[in-house]
Amino acid sequence: MTNPILIDDLADIHERFVTRDRLEGAHVVVTGAGGFLGYYLTHYFARYRETLGIRGLVLVDPAAATEGHWLRGLVGDAVTLVTDAVEAVSLAEHVPAGDRLYVVHAASIASPTFYRQFPIKTIDANIWGLRHLLDQCSQFDLAGFLFFSSSEIYGDPEPSAIPTNEEYRGNVSCTGPRACYDESKRFGETISWVYASEHGMPITVARPFNNYGPGMSPRDRRLPADLASRVLAGEDIEIYSSGTPTRTFCYVTDAVVGYLACLTHGTYDYFNIGNDTPELSVREFAEIFRAAASEVLGYRGAVVSGEVDDPEYLTHNPQRRCPDLSKAREHLGYRAVVDVETGVRRYLEFLRHERAGQ
Repeated sequence: MTNPILIDDLADIHERFVTRDRLEGAHVVVTGAGGFLGYYLTHYFARYRETLGIRGLVLVDPAAATEGHWLRGLVGDAVTLVTDAVEAVSLAEHVPAGDRLYVVHAASIASPTFYRQFPIKTIDANIWGLRHLLDQCSQFDLAGFLFFSSSEIYGDPEPSAIPTNEEYRGNVSCTGPRACYDESKRFGETISWVYASEHGMPITVARPFNNYGPGMSPRDRRLPADLASRVLAGEDIEIYSSGTPTRTFCYVTDAVVGYLACLTHGTYDYFNIGNDTPELSVREFAEIFRAAASEVLGYRGAVVSGEVDDPEYLTHNPQRRCPDLSKAREHLGYRAVVDVETGVRRYLEFLRHERAGQ
């Protein structure tokens, strides 16, 4: 853990995590520990474990079975790595019965390119993996359970529902190339509500809105990753749509501060987590990337229009995505503070340091 961007970001997260004392004396389990959001959550818990008073940290990710995976470097005193699929994980093997427990369920394929390739695997993690974990939680003093849902549960909102608040019921197709992800996240939220209602479990649902930054692999194929991949290769940035769909983008530190607040909320609820301004077109975001890459990497490419060879790439792609964050502000004290230009520069600086260290 030597990348200076990562180290600075983790310190920022720690300073802004105001309910961190609630983790003292507890065990923390993170599924999907090697994924994009898992990357910062895992590094944060590992780096600050003793300061936070975490008794044990259990990291779950089948991908870490591969020799040389970065998660293996975090294993040590009170940090355990489990490479079973989440549907097969036995919490009792790693956490003493009756102990205080926090669970972060982040195990899911989140990139449209890849969840369309592995729809059953995506459904398994969001539905059966979730239920498998919740069924085991009665053995412990469950202090908090965070389920990562998605802003995709809203589908393609009507213009009157932008910014979108948590009570919007969605405009989502139950068929098509994105349905495996969108609908399994929706059903995961239903499972969370049922278990919270029936068993009094402190389950909090987070709905991420277009998070980006370090930990997102350039091979991820989501928009920020695609842009990063292009600039690292010194190629022009290709826009495959008209460039007019709009999003708000949230840097990873702002997002993780929100997720930690959700994890320690201590009661059932559901929150949008992201940034509510500015709402940028895909082309505008690409131009910000281009300008930052020129500054950080000496990039000389341009933003150009291109044609994608995947006919389903843009099927059911939302035209606008912007959250109403009023609820998170009121109940979690949440606010995003990193502007897009700064966040993009930090992401590229992180990638520059990673490339130099190879």
